Amino acid sequence: MWDYSETVQEHFFNPRNAGAVDNANATGDVGSLSCGDALRLTLEVDLESETIINAGFQTFGCGSAIASSSALTEIIKGMTLDDALNVSNQDIAEYLDGLPPEKMHCSVMGREALQAAVADYRGEVWQDDHEEGALVCKCFAIDEVLIEETVRANGLKTVEDVSNYTKAGGGCSSCHEGIEEILARVMAESGETFDPNAVAGEVTKPSSGMTNIQRMKRIEELLDEIRPNLQRDHGDVELLEVDGKNIYVKMTGACSGCQMAATTLGGIQQHLAEGLGEFIQVLPAEALAQRSVPGA
Repeated sequence: MWDYSETVQEHFFNPRNAGAVDNANATGDVGSLSCGDALRLTLEVDLESETIINAGFQTFGCGSAIASSSALTEIIKGMTLDDALNVSNQDIAEYLDGLPPEKMHCSVMGREALQAAVADYRGEVWQDDHEEGALVCKCFAIDEVLIEETVRANGLKTVEDVSNYTKAGGGCSSCHEGIEEILARVMAESGETFDPNAVAGEVTKPSSGMTNIQRMKRIEELLDEIRPNLQRDHGDVELLEVDGKNIYVKMTGACSGCQMAATTLGGIQQHLAEGLGEFIQVLPAEALAQRSVPGA
């Protein structure tokens, strides 16, 4: 499980400014219920000075999402809109005395909600729609622009870092190649070379410290938690092998060859990543067979 700071816990159990602001004249909506996180930020802004008088939030998400939203509203109250726009996702995380690396995307969501609210107040159109070809991660509807901005702002170096900060790549992992291309392009701007084998940097945390046997047992336990859902549709999942961050499974019964198999694998991967508290990839049996072929 993740190690939450006392400040994160405090803002989760006793969130500040929860609910909509009565006299709001600015609203920012980001995220999607279907993707697991959604945030509405409402602001009451003084018309003359453009100072944020009051701020409130309504969040559907995990404890980190609630804490990040609470922290954001506390930070920006009393600021002018221009000053508030300079608040970064790192400022939100630091206010909370840190967030687990896998939950940094919650602070990024807060920053986006603020940008959307300011745009709403000023009568501007805040673009959260994805132009054709710009969508990188279909599982969580994350586009190329957001990934690029987040990589630059936070000095991200690996696909794992990007997943922690944006959720992109944390589902079915089919977008990992696209994320690697973005990392290579952005890192080249500062003369760096992307290394696909690099270990995630300081923005991520070390593994849970479990032994291999403990980790295997935990994976089996997590699979048992979702197995009833698969069995209701006459399917099942079998753990084949664990190789570092790669977890190979075999879909059986009705799940074998199902048109929704990729989506099911993405759901399994997300559940295992949450339960293990680390970045992993769930791969089908075919990938394990291909790995054993010389030159594959």
